[in-house]
Parts: sequence; structure tokens; C-alpha cells
Amino acid sequence: MSPYEAQALYELRRWQHEMLRDPGMFNALARRAQVKLNSFIPEKVHKAITSAMKQMIQGVLFGAGYISQKPLEQVPLEVREGQVRGQIKYYQQAAAAEGGVTGAGGILLGLVDFPLLLGLKLKLLYDIAALYGYDIKDYRERVYLLHIFELAFSSQEHRRNVYLHLADWESQKLLLPEDINAFDWRSLQQEYRDYIDLAKMAQLIPIIGAPIGAVVNYRLITKLGETAINAYRLRLKEQGLLQA
Repeated sequence: MSPYEAQALYELRRWQHEMLRDPGMFNALARRAQVKLNSFIPEKVHKAITSAMKQMIQGVLFGAGYISQKPLEQVPLEVREGQVRGQIKYYQQAAAAEGGVTGAGGILLGLVDFPLLLGLKLKLLYDIAALYGYDIKDYRERVYLLHIFELAFSSQEHRRNVYLHLADWESQKLLLPEDINAFDWRSLQQEYRDYIDLAKMAQLIPIIGAPIGAVVNYRLITKLGETAINAYRLRLKEQGLLQA
């Protein structure tokens, strides 16, 4: 085992501990704040965001003709993850620029930010999957991406359940329904909205929304990228491709 792989396993164990911890007092307080904030937002805005999110996720992950990289094969983990981090950096910059522009326009452009940022996140997951050597033409691999998305943008309680599902993925993927409409879209949408609303609502304020939008988008891409790295490390470990 190389020093890099040993460090990757150490980071993976720390991440696993974080995924399994119980929700704390801060999480409960944040949840109450989220519910209160949501009560001030018109229901039609919430419905518009939810509808746009579902359509984009289904369109990007399960639509025909979506272009992705070919799976990267027969390279060391350090090389793979070097390229993965390069992709994350690219999407961080793109998301920050997009958040700054839409944030400067107040609520109208701020609402445009949601589907744009969502598209960047999903494309990043496509690229990361290919760099770890997985072919997203396989329906099951695209469902795995959905679970990574859930893992990154969910409450601690829901995150723990998703993690346990991914930790047994080789068995779980055999139980997947053929119809993607059987996926629990409601949980995915609600958890994602609740996770980002508190951070993103300030972006809707004209002028100051620009720097806030840039920072928040950058951090959300960072969060997704690190989650994907560890989710694929976990999978490599379970497949016996990353061992101490």
C-alpha cells in the first residue's frame, strides 16, 4: 500500500465516523430555524424550486444523450484523485462565478441560480464517477450518484440512513427497481431544499447577494466533491480495491 492510499483510508475512517454520529443540539436548532424561515417564503416559490429540481435531476441523470467522460481505468488512486480534485476546483470556480452574477440581481436572478447550480453539481458527479472508473451509462451507477447527492445535502438523521445504504451498495444495487420513478424523489427534494435554503436565501438580497452567492456556491461544490471522494473510497474499499 502506498503512503497516499494509507492517508486516504485514514481520511475515509474519519468521514465514516462523521456520517454515523447522532444529530446534536445544533442540528435541532438549525432545523427549527429552517422551518421558521421557510414559513416566510411564498408556497409558489417552494413549488417552483421543487418542480425545477426534480425535472433537472431526472433530465440530467436519466435523459438520453447526456455526454460524459469515458471511465478511467488502470491508474493508481493518487492519479485518479488528482484529476478528481482538479475537476472539483474547476466547478468551484464556475459555481462561484455563477453565484456572484445571479446574486447581484436580487430575487429574480437568485431564483435562476437554483437550477444552474444544480446542473453544475450533477455534471461534477458525472465526471467524478468516470474518473473513479465507473460507467454511468449503467442505470445503477446513476442511482449511486443520486445517493451521493443525498449524502452531501441532507440533515444528519437522513444522512446516516443514506450512508448505511451506500455502505452495503453491492447488495443494495441488486434490489433496485427497474422504474426510476420508484425512487424516493420527495425525500431527496425536501432534504436538499432544507439543507441549502438557509444559506441561499440571503443571496436573494440585491447587491450583497453577489459575494454571498459566490461564497455559498463555492462551499456547496466543495461539500459535494469531498462527499463524492469518500463515497467512492468507501466503494473501492468494499470491493477490495483499497485495503490496509
